[in-house]
Amino acid sequence: MSRIDLSYAGLFRLAITAISVAMALYHMWAIAFGSPEAIWYRGTHLAFAMTLVFLLYRGSGKAEGLPKPLDYLLLVLAVAPIIYLFVNYDYVVNRIFYVDELSWSDMTMGVIMTAMVLEGTRRVIGWALPLTALAFLVYGMFVAHLSAQNMIDQLYMTVEGIFGIPLSVSAAYVLIFVLFGSFMERTGTGQLFMDFAMSLTGHTAGGPGKVSCVSSALFGTISGSAVANVMVDGPITIPLMKRSGFPPHFAAGVEAVASTGGQLMPPIMGAAAFVMAEFLGVSYGQVVIWALIPSILYYLACFSAVHFEAKRRGLVGVPRADLPRLSEVMRERGHLFIPVIAILVVMYSGYSAPLSALAGVLACFPVAALRRSTRHYVTVENIIAACVDGARNALPVAMACAAAGVVIAVVTLSGLGIVFTQYVVHLSQNYLLLALVFTMIAGIVLGMGMPTTPAYIIMTALLVPAIVKFGVPLPAAHMFAFYFAILSAITPPVALAVYAAAGLAKSDLWVTGWAAVRIAATSFIVPFMFVYAPELLMIGDWPKIAWASLTASCGVVIFAAGLHGYFWTHSRHWQSVLLVIGGLLLIDPHVITDVIGAVIAAFVIAAQVFARRAVPKVKVATK
Repeated sequence: MSRIDLSYAGLFRLAITAISVAMALYHMWAIAFGSPEAIWYRGTHLAFAMTLVFLLYRGSGKAEGLPKPLDYLLLVLAVAPIIYLFVNYDYVVNRIFYVDELSWSDMTMGVIMTAMVLEGTRRVIGWALPLTALAFLVYGMFVAHLSAQNMIDQLYMTVEGIFGIPLSVSAAYVLIFVLFGSFMERTGTGQLFMDFAMSLTGHTAGGPGKVSCVSSALFGTISGSAVANVMVDGPITIPLMKRSGFPPHFAAGVEAVASTGGQLMPPIMGAAAFVMAEFLGVSYGQVVIWALIPSILYYLACFSAVHFEAKRRGLVGVPRADLPRLSEVMRERGHLFIPVIAILVVMYSGYSAPLSALAGVLACFPVAALRRSTRHYVTVENIIAACVDGARNALPVAMACAAAGVVIAVVTLSGLGIVFTQYVVHLSQNYLLLALVFTMIAGIVLGMGMPTTPAYIIMTALLVPAIVKFGVPLPAAHMFAFYFAILSAITPPVALAVYAAAGLAKSDLWVTGWAAVRIAATSFIVPFMFVYAPELLMIGDWPKIAWASLTASCGVVIFAAGLHGYFWTHSRHWQSVLLVIGGLLLIDPHVITDVIGAVIAAFVIAAQVFARRAVPKVKVATK
């Protein structure tokens, strides 16, 4: 038995481990046996998150070094307002909001709570979201002329502010799914995903790029973080792509796009998907159904871009002899898919998403123990490390949700959402397309400096009501906002997934960013299409859904071929233009546009087939 390190650093590491494990166990207990009342559950969740944030992250925003006295002081200030609510719980739940006046201690604790949430958020995810929240607070105080008492009441003493729906989603959904991802990683599932993707696509043209698409989709569905996906997959796939002949900027662009799509990929999407389910009052399974076709189109676009770029450059795949065999991969590690299957079975048996995720978490290590190839992962130290990883990985989302609650509180109390809706409707001159373009731009701008979840929450408060007023179905409006909040991770000038991938590939940021946009170009079009034709969200009759899915899939492939200058053979400029037009018309799920698009695409394909046949074949002389 190893001795306990009694130094300051050793005791600090022990404390972090104990708090992280306690956080994981608390949430698992709450899911299994029923969560406490809202203030208790959300408050405890935030208390755990704030404690770890101020212990782990320094004032510079970096998770390094030991805490300074100031960090401990801020930790006390961060937790004290939550304890105050717990101690005065009966008073808090029995008072009449906005009617009963706040005491000086209520006001003081409310101000401290708001300040500490913004400081904690700054330490974890940077300045963008705290500055946004401060701008809304300034608007509430000096433009909407809200009283300080009413604002603090909304922010701190109710479940409509900091302790609102976003934090509820973080506590009930996000942590357990992030914990599931950590447990999967600690049992070797990341290697399974990589080997599985290599065995399927590694031998094809541009194989390493296609491996990135498949492995990032698989890993992304348990991670939900674009940058995390890049940092896990990128060190393997980007060098492989570069060695196979792809230029560094294209390799980095492929990895950034493939990793970003993980938040769209069922069965386990990003945290914003859980927020959407709460906002719309539907099951998480319903959100998965809406996202299925758009996510397939997203990865089909990425896969096609890699294929046509590889063909244009004359690149080949990795020799089969150097690749793992699918049968061996499934025999040695295939059982690690069981926890994911368990989540789906439990979820679609009618149980809640958190309970389904808990079943997946509890299955991870027992499943790893089934075979000798993965049994070495099953140790007490590894289980504890998985809990620590899960707690730490949940901190950015927890703090972002708390800070987003500040924005929601001001929007709700001031009526800013209604004002903004009227402004967008007026600015767009009653044209839905213009309103959608404004929403797209806002989503990309908001997402440039903050995670998907708060960007989506702010869009939901300010912009979604505007496009709903144009008659857009509610699911389509929310999916539109969700989609563009995600795509901000690959859209210059601030594209976090591109930054991470470009760093690994040692490529130019701007060149990489525009390569990523070109690879994912179809993904900027699909949201507009499902707003005008919700069949792409599986809303409507099945024949129409099947037809829209088929034609959109063909359109995505043809559009990618046009952008990358190759389909049956190298495309001339006029052929590329026609392929882009034909692809766009096919993506639009209406019969007339589908027919026109198919005719245009068929004409170009026929021209390329005849051109290829006309090229004389070189005969090799034999002696």
